[in-house]
Amino acid sequence: MDHPKLEEWKAVWRERRSVTMVYILLRISVVLVMLAQIFNGNFENVFLCVLTLILFMMPSVLEKKLDITLPNTLEIIILLFIYAAEIMGEIGAYYVTFPYWDTVLHTLNGFLCAAIGFSLLDILNRHSEARFHLSPLYLAIVAFCFSMTVGVIWEFFECTMDQLFFLDMQKDTVVNTIGSIMLDPTGGNTSTVLKNITDVIVVQADGTQTALGLGGYLDIGLLDTMEDLFVNFIGALTFSIIGYFYVCSRGENKFAKRFIPVANNSTRPKDAPSKAPEKNEIE
Repeated sequence: MDHPKLEEWKAVWRERRSVTMVYILLRISVVLVMLAQIFNGNFENVFLCVLTLILFMMPSVLEKKLDITLPNTLEIIILLFIYAAEIMGEIGAYYVTFPYWDTVLHTLNGFLCAAIGFSLLDILNRHSEARFHLSPLYLAIVAFCFSMTVGVIWEFFECTMDQLFFLDMQKDTVVNTIGSIMLDPTGGNTSTVLKNITDVIVVQADGTQTALGLGGYLDIGLLDTMEDLFVNFIGALTFSIIGYFYVCSRGENKFAKRFIPVANNSTRPKDAPSKAPEKNEIE
């Protein structure tokens, strides 16, 4: 007769085999990278590896603490996102090697944050003891706003790090045309445009002059920030639409279920469709 604990592990393996395999493979990869960084004496990257291993445990911790179940697809995306951002992006320098790596991750971040924001309220909507029921449109709007707020706060963090430690987290962009009222010779409020810029010479306080040689004017992070927020907007909007139709279909949308956590402490079975909320009803 099998031990109850062994039966529990077998049940988990059957239900979450894909997540477990991805989790094990990614952890092994991170450990190997960490050993390589230790031998190279690059302890900053060792810290990133340790941080990655800790972040890998967060989905399981949140499931236990919040008494929720993360769909396999969502959990795999979260694990791959962490690995792509920390190991491949930072240690593997993919942010530099592949110009659109950061853009893809910001798009995915918008999608994931919208899923989290949506789930926070959808779980309450499904909870048997919840005192309010929100319309599908309201849930979608909240999910979108939550994701955009997280994106803005992250850009605040990047800007702060750049200003204090000059990390260039908001990556600079070379542009060939600029317009600024600060270039108005009359000192007025008219934007003066400079076109076909091929180089910029920087003059320091001691008189040292340095030609940047970048082929244009160096934009300090503005375009990168706007691009990050725009792709975050796309990711957030995409999930908000998915979430909207998920609620409208009374939770029967199989595709959306792959991305939306459910509460375990509701008297309603976790896979059972929720009652369709009354239009804009708040009790």
